[in-house]
Amino acid sequence: MGSGHKEHGHGHGGGRGRGAARGGGHGHGRDSVHGGGRGNGRDRGHDDHDRGREHDLGCGGTRAPHPGAAFGIPEGATGEAVVDAVFGDGAPRAGSGSGTAGARGIDPELLPYLEAAEASDAAGSDDGADDESSIAGARRAGIAGAESLAAAEAEDLAALRELVAANMIPSGDLDELDALLTEIDQDESDDWNDWEPVLPDGPAAPGPDGAPGWAGAGAPGLHGDGVGPLDGPDAAADRDDAPGPDGPGGPADRHRADLVAAARAVEVSERMRRIEAEILSRAPEHRVQPSLERVEAVLDLLGNPERTYRVVHVTGTNGKTSTVRMIERLLAATGMRTGRFTSPHLATIRERIALDGEPIGEEGFIAAWEDVAPCIRLVDERSQSAGGPRLSFFEVLTVMALAAFADRPVDVAVVEVGLGGTWDSTNVVPSDVEVITPVGRDHCAWLGDSLEEIAANKAGIIKDGATLVTAAQPAAVQAVIAAAAAEHGVVWRRELDPEEDPGEPGAGVLRVVDRTPAVGGQMVVLATAAAVYEDVFVPLHGDYQARNALLALAAVEAVFGGRALPAKVVEDGFASVTSPGRLEVLRSSPTVLVDAGHNPHGVSALVGAVEEVFDFRHLVAVVGVMADKDAEGILSVLEPVTDAVVVVPIDSPRAMDVEDLADIAREVYGADRVVAAEDLAGGVERAVSLSEGFDAPLTASGVLIVGSVVLAARARALFGRL
Repeated sequence: MGSGHKEHGHGHGGGRGRGAARGGGHGHGRDSVHGGGRGNGRDRGHDDHDRGREHDLGCGGTRAPHPGAAFGIPEGATGEAVVDAVFGDGAPRAGSGSGTAGARGIDPELLPYLEAAEASDAAGSDDGADDESSIAGARRAGIAGAESLAAAEAEDLAALRELVAANMIPSGDLDELDALLTEIDQDESDDWNDWEPVLPDGPAAPGPDGAPGWAGAGAPGLHGDGVGPLDGPDAAADRDDAPGPDGPGGPADRHRADLVAAARAVEVSERMRRIEAEILSRAPEHRVQPSLERVEAVLDLLGNPERTYRVVHVTGTNGKTSTVRMIERLLAATGMRTGRFTSPHLATIRERIALDGEPIGEEGFIAAWEDVAPCIRLVDERSQSAGGPRLSFFEVLTVMALAAFADRPVDVAVVEVGLGGTWDSTNVVPSDVEVITPVGRDHCAWLGDSLEEIAANKAGIIKDGATLVTAAQPAAVQAVIAAAAAEHGVVWRRELDPEEDPGEPGAGVLRVVDRTPAVGGQMVVLATAAAVYEDVFVPLHGDYQARNALLALAAVEAVFGGRALPAKVVEDGFASVTSPGRLEVLRSSPTVLVDAGHNPHGVSALVGAVEEVFDFRHLVAVVGVMADKDAEGILSVLEPVTDAVVVVPIDSPRAMDVEDLADIAREVYGADRVVAAEDLAGGVERAVSLSEGFDAPLTASGVLIVGSVVLAARARALFGRL
């Protein structure tokens, strides 16, 4: 990538391995053997986020929802649970290939295969592990990346046994399996983790057993381009369109693809859980560790991937994520490959790192972690030996994102700060465009109590000679930003303050000239230093989203040297914008809304949008907040526009106790307008009942869930918005 390059090393003595190195930074790989020998490692520079693909698996004319379903094994079961089910733990088994529904343990017809596999395992094992350890213990060790040959062998066998349990190999043909593994072992173009045959174009003909063929003409290969990694001299023998034992696309070809896909899915799921647990074990992102040294040290070891693409850096108090999403979509509409880093996430940690607008896939996330983990551990050790901390949760994700963007590779990365600016781990990026959205009071414990202190911290992202784009700000904030802009010699594009005369020298040039609410969003007229953009549809509600769109437009103009953007780019870019958890409708009759607003400034903007877009006669708020937030300020903004409030707990160690929140709510609303619920589901149900109890049509009543990003995520999950 960029300043580095790939290096591949091959093992000897019957094994092969691969490593990756970035410009003298680091390399890693591991060797394992099966039969003739194979190696594992991680090759970078592919479209990792495109690798994950789900397959429908089934035999005998039925589709099994997941490997092991035939034995009643739940999805995501541990290796021990699989072994127990296969070898008989007393649990009933249904849907086996032999049709013995209600039988216990393994299908007797499959015993010869398993005995042969066990014999092979016993003969090839170096440590003489017994059956239990070779299946359960060695599999766990293999998933964790153990380099032991015995562990690697047991990992393979355990995956094969799961497939047998799912009746994916009904013939129990050990020769067929050995041939497949030999084929993989002999291929030198890629490693086991990245191997997958190319699926045939169009649906394959069903086999004699009625098993469905593979649909998906043009289905992407593992690397997302429709071509698998087996493109060497022997590629023809490795593709699914090559003649197999039963002809092209026949049962043997399908079984081979099923085998690889299912074994891979089991491993990927487990590895993803382990990696996420490792990252979450670190200091949380709200615990500030004011230093950029740890992140800079890791990036130096990696060959400074953040220098291989352009960066738009975004800070502010409110509107950051929506603005970042708009910038990314506009850039994508120009044909650029984009990276996006945002926080926090709503449903999955992978949302924080997006490639071309989509969250990074599980395999891409795993690859990003495996690439940076050795360097992170090295820097952790150095820091701790000097009495310092390990890299925090947010620092690790920052490093992973910046490395993943280089591996993609992207043309431009749009990076949102986590907290503040000066000491935020994202401030290692050499950005040439910076954006500061509206600044208000938030995170005062870490950023300071005054607007001037908060503004100074956020202005810390400004780099020499960059283009700076800013929203209209309070006078105190504006003064701080102006001083920083002058110090760094930036080109400053700022929003016109409502109190300013646009004809005055030095007045802001960015303006929302006009806007009209529309179905699904609003029509706006936006003026920048380069052009006036007429009749632009923004699929988000509220004046604040129109202003976010203005900042995004100016930022993308700056990427292109300040030139006006083609109308088609603007139209397509904004049309594709989404912002989950931002004034999002979860249901109707009555309308249930959710918003991630978590400070008085943001909630005030939200209230304005709700009043503009929704003609509610009655509105009930569902509120949960973090202990470090201004709960009284949030409730005071909500009280004039809501008939009642239901306070709910949040599943977070940072959350304010629900009874403490209820006490504050009673002071603001009065005791008769406050309800305390034990959980979110009960709170929403109570709020809906209250809204329906008013003498008004259901279309005129609504529920607003607000107060925390975590609460918004839980609400979306409650209504099936994952």
